[in-house]
Amino acid sequence: MSQEVENRTGDRIGDFPVAAANSGRIIDLTLTLRNGMRGVALEQTRTFERDGWNARTLHLYSHAGTHMDAQTHFAAGPETIDCIPLARCMGWARVVKLDGIADKALITPAHLRDVAARLQPGESLLLRTGWSRHVNHPQHYRDNFPRIADDLAHWCVEKKLNILGVEPPSVADVNNKEELTRIHKILLGANITIVEGLTNLGALAQEKVFFIAAPLKVEGGDGCPCRAFALEGWSSDRSGGFPVP
Repeated sequence: MSQEVENRTGDRIGDFPVAAANSGRIIDLTLTLRNGMRGVALEQTRTFERDGWNARTLHLYSHAGTHMDAQTHFAAGPETIDCIPLARCMGWARVVKLDGIADKALITPAHLRDVAARLQPGESLLLRTGWSRHVNHPQHYRDNFPRIADDLAHWCVEKKLNILGVEPPSVADVNNKEELTRIHKILLGANITIVEGLTNLGALAQEKVFFIAAPLKVEGGDGCPCRAFALEGWSSDRSGGFPVP
């Protein structure tokens, strides 16, 4: 069984399989939420021995770990996380290899190299910087990451990008409020979905993958942690599913 999905340009993006096929690869791109991580507190409220079941209360900052931003995060529009169309939470994505990029570098369109010419309107970008390797050093992870330059943000708008996925905890310098607000407003104001805090992008073997980031449907949410993953070896034609080798 499958269902058809439309991307933001209204084009069909194939038959989306309800159940994963076993002939392709599914790569998890999500940070594990751990107690004590910035914005994460996990409270054990029930135990099997005492209550008959195990349960925890999750105290989560809306932008903890791997997460998605909504327009209201930076007053870039009225859209909240529960109102983002599912078609803007998934789609074909191009992986850009930026391994070795300097701390605090500004990522420009030139960094995309030949991927820029192959990107089609309505596709997404995943920027592989390897920054998630710093996640266990939270101050460095938060304060020194490479971020999106103004010209790249405007380029994404011109290209009608669907999703911009990055490894750092933000697309802009969190210690520069003016830059932080400006870059988010450029992207979110153009209905570009921002996914931050990705990991494991180095496990992707192909330039073009099908990317999915699924946030919780939190009423009025300005953002939310999400489960992000990519499908490799999935057909982009009308047959759908993972092709059998």
